[in-house]
Order: sequence, then C-alpha cells, then structure tokens
Amino acid sequence: MDLVAGVDSSTQSCKVVVRDARSGRLVREGRAAHPDGTEVDPEEWWRALSTAIDAAGGWDDVAAVSVAGQQHGMVCLDEDGHVVRPALLWNDTRSAASAADLTRELGATTWARAVGLVPVASYTVTKLRWLAEHEPDLAARVAAVCLPHDWLTWRLSGSRTITDLTTDRSDASGTGYFDPRTDTYRRDLLVHAFGRDLVVPRVLGPCEPVDATAPWVLAPGGGDNAAAYLGVHADDAVVVSLGTSGTVAVRSGSMPVDPTGTVAGFADLTGAFLPLVCTLNAARVLDAVANVMGTDLEGLSELARSAPAGARGLTLVPYFEGERTPNLPLATGALHGITLANLTPANLARAAVEGMLLGVASGLDALRASASARLVLVGGGARSRAVREIAPSVFGAPVDVPPPGEYVADGAARQAAWVLDPSPAPPRWDQGRGEAQRYDAPPTPGLRERYLDGAAHYLERAGVTDESLGGPSGTPRRGR
Repeated sequence: MDLVAGVDSSTQSCKVVVRDARSGRLVREGRAAHPDGTEVDPEEWWRALSTAIDAAGGWDDVAAVSVAGQQHGMVCLDEDGHVVRPALLWNDTRSAASAADLTRELGATTWARAVGLVPVASYTVTKLRWLAEHEPDLAARVAAVCLPHDWLTWRLSGSRTITDLTTDRSDASGTGYFDPRTDTYRRDLLVHAFGRDLVVPRVLGPCEPVDATAPWVLAPGGGDNAAAYLGVHADDAVVVSLGTSGTVAVRSGSMPVDPTGTVAGFADLTGAFLPLVCTLNAARVLDAVANVMGTDLEGLSELARSAPAGARGLTLVPYFEGERTPNLPLATGALHGITLANLTPANLARAAVEGMLLGVASGLDALRASASARLVLVGGGARSRAVREIAPSVFGAPVDVPPPGEYVADGAARQAAWVLDPSPAPPRWDQGRGEAQRYDAPPTPGLRERYLDGAAHYLERAGVTDESLGGPSGTPRRGR
C-alpha cells in the first residue's frame, strides 16, 4: 500500500495528513501552531512542519509528498538562499498604498487583462513595491522571491540553490506577475513593481514532480484555495470556504478579466482556472465576538440560533482587519441599527454570523454559473451549527456541508497521489469521505439592504457601487 502525505501550511497552523494513495483513506495526521502576526520568519513554518510530521507518525513509509500553503506571502531570499526579512503574509495590509500606486500607474484594466488581477495589498507584487520603497537596503539584498509553499517545497527538496525554486500555476497566479493563460511570468510587471528583475520559481505542470534529493516523490504543491477545491472533490460546484479569510471559488475553463478586482483570475491544480473572490474577515469575526461576549464558539452558535433571522435589525459590518473585497484596507468594523430592544447577546451573536456571511456573499453572484449551481460550504467556520443553518438564508440557496476535514491538506495529498501515478485527471477518492449534509432556509428579507446601508460610508468613499456588489440600487439577487 502506497501512502501519500499532504501539508496545509496555513496562516495559523500547519496540518499534515497521511492517506492511502489509491483509496484516499486517512491513515494518520498531525498539526502544529504558527505564531500570530502578519509577518513571520519562514523558519517558524519549517519548525511547525517538522513538529506536525512527527505528530503524524513521520514520513518514513510515505511515497509522495505535496505542500499547499497560504497564498501571496512574500518570501525574499539573497543569492545564497538566506531569508532577507520576515515574510509578509497575505493579510498584511501595509502595502495598500503601493497597490493603489500600481493600479494608478498602469490602470486596472491593464492589470486585469495581463494577469487576471487588480493589485490589492494581499498580492505579492504590491509587497515587492512596498519593500523597494520602504526598506531599500534590504531590497538591495534580494535575489529571489517566492511564496510560502514554494519555500517549504524547496526546503524539502534538499536544495539551497535559489535557481532550484519551484512552484505551480495556482500559487504563481496569485503573485500579480504571472499570466496563467500562457503559464509565463510577466517580468515586465515584476520589474515595474520592484525596479529590477529577480529569480522566480520554475512553474511545474499539474502532476510534474520536483527534481529533488528527498526520499519521497515531491509534488509541485499549490495555493491553499486550489488545494481545498481539489480536496473536497468539488468538480463544478461553487465552494465557499470560511477560514481566516472567506473565499468563494468555482472551476472554469478560462481566466476572467475583471477590472473591478472583485474576481481574481487564479489557476487551479488541474491545468484549468479557479476564479475566486476573497474577503479578509471570516472565522476570526466569530472568535472576536465570542471573546468580547465571554463565551466560546459553541456558546456563540447557540446564542445565534436562538435569535430571529435578521437579529431584529442589528447589523454587523465585519471589516475588523480592513477588507479586500471590496478593496477597503483601512476600513474598520461597525455595528448598526442598535436599539434598546435589540441589543441582546443573542441578537449580537446572530448579527456576527450574518455579517460574516454577508461579507463573503458579496462575491457569490459573480461566480455562480447559474442559479442552480451547487454551493459547498467548508472551512473552520462551517463547523459552527449556526453558520451552517444561517448560510442558506444569507446566500439565498441551499448549501451542502461535507463532513469536517483538513481539505487543503487532503487536496495536497490527492495531488501527491496523482504525481505518484500520473493520469489525465487526479484520482477519485471515495472511501471514508462521508456524505455531505444539505441545509436550506428561506432568504431573510431586507438583510442585504441593511448590510449595504451599514457599509455605505466606506463604499462611497471607495467608489464602490451597489451594482458591483450584486444588484441594481442595492437590491439583492438570489444567491446573495
């Protein structure tokens, strides 16, 4: 029996799963925490990976390995392969002004047509501009730039030579200087942002192994969203993932060109595309509100379930860490519609769940191919019973919730099995996955309008229109 390992090196932790390559049966797993913060020494990821591997019983019997990781993070290396400065993570918004500069210099349409993205603070290209402008001495030492999963894969390969860095289409497509239609880097955009060219990882094919001295076959790995899509066996469903960030993604045969920047034209792990909408504020909104209310996530869930739909007019706009969609990096959260009658723990808990889901729902219509497209809800936030039950009333459609799992790590493991036994498509893993549970509820009238009213002063200052958020004059469409 061949075993494969999948890694999810996320913002908050590292998870490792070991699965049977043929059936997908889970054999063992392990995890370790990452430090808090929006900039991290990559060595912390390496230490966490080592701990998680040990917790998963080691890899002595593993035939192939794949690493999936948080997208966009900027890891800068000198010519000897040493890390120049702590990595800036996707949720570090210090490059917001740089993103605005890059968009103004070339135009949003030019960026969208070139790479399927419009610069925001999350993307690597904006972080490179920030580094060049704010830390020129460190920038002068940079010889190569890569992403978190690239760096970990490189370390696992046994190489310390920067020209041996590798990546895949899904993660490269989130840099802002890679065209996933031609699978080539746009070095002109890299130079425009940073001021000079750099070594960038070689982009491997979907099931092309890394040339490594490791004791196992090393797969190309990928970005976390693409890996989760593969791990959940989504096929053509729309996947809503509620983790540190909130994402909505669906597989496509072409790259979208969206000058508003709402839809990112990412690639997937199979050679196709994965148009995606991302928000900064998802499951941690629930953590924060539970903490201020002196309860835990289960307690928050029970409170939210006891409140009526719409929380009696109480509306939370959850821009706790700024926001990415819409692009409002300096925004803050707000609670609206407070009255003596509705300011109760139950209504506040309900407003937190609805507000988080409404933020994610802002991009849902843009990605649904039809009103009947199946919605799949995954991620840590989906483990909340209140989230599962309330989501249909916010999205305006039923949602399917698969059993809880480490779907990013599972997708990486599935890719590792594919590299181990190449074929036209990734292997189908049906054993032990369990059946998805369907949740349905009628849409809550007026919910979307109240949310837009609460966010209005941010949206107006940013020039965001109701139409760009789904519906003329603030009228929500089905699926919102």
